[in-house]
Amino acid sequence: MTQYIIRRFLGLFPTLLIIITISFFIIRVAPGGPFDREKALPPQIMENIEAKYDMDKPLIVQYGLYMWDIMRGDLGPSYRYMDRDVNYYIFSSLPASMLLGVISLTISIVLGVTSGVISALRQNKLADYLSMSIAVIGISVPLFVIGPVLMYFLALQWQLLPTSGWIGGRNGWLPIIMPAITLSFLYFAYIARLTRASVIEVLRSDYVRTARAKGLKESVIIFKHVLKGALLPVVSFLGPAFAGIITGSVVVEQIFRVPGLGRFFVQSAFNRDYTLIMGTVIVFSAILVVMNFVVDIVYALLDPRISYK
Repeated sequence: MTQYIIRRFLGLFPTLLIIITISFFIIRVAPGGPFDREKALPPQIMENIEAKYDMDKPLIVQYGLYMWDIMRGDLGPSYRYMDRDVNYYIFSSLPASMLLGVISLTISIVLGVTSGVISALRQNKLADYLSMSIAVIGISVPLFVIGPVLMYFLALQWQLLPTSGWIGGRNGWLPIIMPAITLSFLYFAYIARLTRASVIEVLRSDYVRTARAKGLKESVIIFKHVLKGALLPVVSFLGPAFAGIITGSVVVEQIFRVPGLGRFFVQSAFNRDYTLIMGTVIVFSAILVVMNFVVDIVYALLDPRISYK
């Protein structure tokens, strides 16, 4: 098991290196630049700006300098926001996105697994049809529709929650409820459907029939035997889901005015702010590969056969 963990951990670094390299060259060779304006700058001024940020050097040299800065933990200066560097903008906004993502994923897991198990145990009954109908809605309706609908009813019509903002103000933790529900809706739907299909498959397996033949209680069979095997597909889904729920919060953060990383991701793309784009890409990629690593470890703990392969 230890060798398996070490092998998977060492595999993180080549993956990140490939992502950073491809992203760097794609961004740099794309048309346009961070200093392009409607009215072109004089050539002498442009040369001075490019020399200041080492953009006058060959592309491979720029890549080497950038990788050296990353190894030292420096994501570089922002080309548009001159007062602070990229590290400040990313790590001052990332906690809000992470908090929103963790709460949303927790809601998705708890409600999704519960709904999936109930649907599987009450197959083709009212509870099954109701929970799967909600799951279909969650998959079909985009977040930029769910968010305003919740805002209209919960904030404007019933005045139960604030329309926007973030925690720490006069409303306490209330502002996080609507964005968390909105962001969790899609992943709740996928987890519920995955859990239902997996539980139904496990319930038809031979060892479950054997456990019932021995006279074990149904609750013991479900929680001790069925869920351990049925949750394997859900666990494998959680790694990409967590990364997706962080990156997918861009739309939700814009709707509910959440001070997260999403706004810098959007603004940096519009401004062609190379270093800020790369910083957000690196952070999102790191979250993805780390969560996939965690999922691999949890998967191996649930199914020891994985660690021996």
